[in-house]
Amino acid sequence: MSQATVLVDGNNFYASCEAALDPSVIGKPLVVLSNNDGCIVSRSAEARAMGIPMGTPWFQVRHDLERRGVIVRSSNYGLYADMSQRLMASLEAWVEELEVYSIDEAFGRLHRPPGDGDLTAWGKDLRRQVRRQLGLPVAVGIAPTKVLAKIANRIAKRDHSHGGVFDLGQVGDPGPWLEAIAIEDVWGIGRKLSRWCRLRGISQARALRDMPSGELRHRCGVVGVRLQQELRGHSCLPLVAVPPAKQETCVSRSFSEPVTSLEGLRQAIATYLSRAGEKLRRQGQRAGSVTVFVRSSPFNGTRFYANAATVSLPLPSNDTAVLLAAALPLAERLFRPHKPLQKAGVLLQDLQPVGLLQHHLLAPLPPEQQQRREALMATVDGLNRRYGSGTVQWAACGLRPRWTMRRSRLSRAATTRLSDVPVVRA
Repeated sequence: MSQATVLVDGNNFYASCEAALDPSVIGKPLVVLSNNDGCIVSRSAEARAMGIPMGTPWFQVRHDLERRGVIVRSSNYGLYADMSQRLMASLEAWVEELEVYSIDEAFGRLHRPPGDGDLTAWGKDLRRQVRRQLGLPVAVGIAPTKVLAKIANRIAKRDHSHGGVFDLGQVGDPGPWLEAIAIEDVWGIGRKLSRWCRLRGISQARALRDMPSGELRHRCGVVGVRLQQELRGHSCLPLVAVPPAKQETCVSRSFSEPVTSLEGLRQAIATYLSRAGEKLRRQGQRAGSVTVFVRSSPFNGTRFYANAATVSLPLPSNDTAVLLAAALPLAERLFRPHKPLQKAGVLLQDLQPVGLLQHHLLAPLPPEQQQRREALMATVDGLNRRYGSGTVQWAACGLRPRWTMRRSRLSRAATTRLSDVPVVRA
């Protein structure tokens, strides 16, 4: 009994999440904006049909889209993350192994059924179930390998005659399908490699599959040969059910308006560091060093300024108070009174598991004190999870700062906040 690799991918994920929680926008053109309502980062099928390009700055098309009746939403990352977790949880019951690849994509592996082995009907059942439970449209690509599953998913999504499901493992000769895939659209082919292929007349996936392996190995090594073997139907990329531990954690944001005061920069750094510390504790890690970086806007008419500073912790920690004490003095080193800052961020590095904390003589930390600090951090995280982010925060973060991210068209957090749950009257 042969195995099949499946790729389930959410269609227009951000826009679909908005429609899933607000039925009044279903069937209407809708776009989702990036941080600070900057650019268009997701479009509904209706908005795509209107020719609205991805990545367009909102201020350039605002009046045109308002005139055409396009619905606009700010990015609601809390909603998208929660919907993603629900989607992945529902997929676990459908496959034998699952790899969460991104917020809206997951690879799965299962055995083909005896007989003809066709999984098209299975894929359509999966689509219906996800649509019924979560209101999300997904495309299902099925093939012998991960690279071919990406291609099958692309065909399922773009060719509506397949009904959102395409089993590339059941076609007699996948060559004609691979011939329709441009070399730039093959998963794992970057800009440099696609240019190298184009210069040699290799313009589509089939040509890459059939080219001599020796030439590809000379240019790309074992990575390129592995990719070619995947195109030939030989599985070389295993599913990664448990993601590897992170080597670093970063939190950064652009400001809704330039920060021109040292106090404003300190508040931003404290806010980002609090968020990074929370992520560290959830990951079960401690950081050995903290880097703070800032930059101005290259378009505000002043000379561009970017700078960063790093501090090593005497003892790796995920305690927000320890991280703040180490990182906030860096703000004074980075701040320039005549340089309006457009973005700042913190990078936690030298991460290690919480179980590997090694004390030393110069920075003793009694076990009792360590346990009290861990209990305090767990209590703060628990309160913020239960009652909403920012319910308990450090005073250094400030109250209602003016630089926070602009999200003037934010939808409700109907899946994570009780007060935002829609009320239905019959």
